[in-house]
Amino acid sequence: MTLQQLAYFLAVARTRHFTRAAEEMRVAQPSLSKQIHALERELGADLFSRARGNVALTPAGEALLPVAGRILSDVDTARLEVAELVGLRRGRVRVGATPSLCGSIFADVIKRYHDAYPGIRVVVTEGGSRDLVGALEAGELDLALVIESTADAQRALTVAPVLREELVVASAEPLGVSRMRVTDLREHPLVMFRSGYDLRETTLAVCRRAGFEPVFAVEGGEMDAVLRFVEVGLGVAIVPSTVLAARSLHGTPLTPSTSRTIALAHRTDVAPTSAARAFRGVLTGYLRGAEMPAGVRLLEP
Repeated sequence: MTLQQLAYFLAVARTRHFTRAAEEMRVAQPSLSKQIHALERELGADLFSRARGNVALTPAGEALLPVAGRILSDVDTARLEVAELVGLRRGRVRVGATPSLCGSIFADVIKRYHDAYPGIRVVVTEGGSRDLVGALEAGELDLALVIESTADAQRALTVAPVLREELVVASAEPLGVSRMRVTDLREHPLVMFRSGYDLRETTLAVCRRAGFEPVFAVEGGEMDAVLRFVEVGLGVAIVPSTVLAARSLHGTPLTPSTSRTIALAHRTDVAPTSAARAFRGVLTGYLRGAEMPAGVRLLEP
């Protein structure tokens, strides 16, 4: 008895027609019939009655039907489980994160993942939250750390909050206060991110809630460019506190306190691959045990 014979048997039982079953299995009809006859000889009983062109299950066929179905189902399960194991020895995981996280905790997470699963190729996309959400929806990423408010608007995504980042005013020189009122930003030209960057939208929203439109010294940059523009004294910028760790910049917290929530997101309609699930596990384990950078607070995953 072979798996092929059982598959042919199930196809005939499903279609009640040898020719249609052969077409479904993409095999010549004589070959399918030959395998069914071989199965019947081995079992010592006819599985189908073929009276006057009508194909029906015999009592022996009725008895074999559920068993054959379970056997092939178990074979499929075995293939999937083995493929999952193989997937953690070879394969790829595509992950995304905002610049503040790529420049802080994300590198350590990827290093830990690579040490645990050296055969998995890790493809990283760094970008603004809106861009990462678009990449998730398009199937270009498996997982991404994004701004919760950006991802929540997308019903196609499953979102789990993991971190809270404090936003501060980055400046080349100390601003002379321990905390800066949002209204005081009207006195400072801002270095502004490009359109579509989530920090641009956040900055505009903070200023507009305080009743004013900010003045831009320069706009259109990504994170590294914005920080460099601030360093040379073009203006100030609202950024996550974590990006200032390796910069000769000063960070002044805002009053009222301003923060954003980082969430781990994936598409709801596509089950994460075994490599992606393993990455999520490594990330969660790292966050629970690591000392968070200044201004970052862990939200229990």
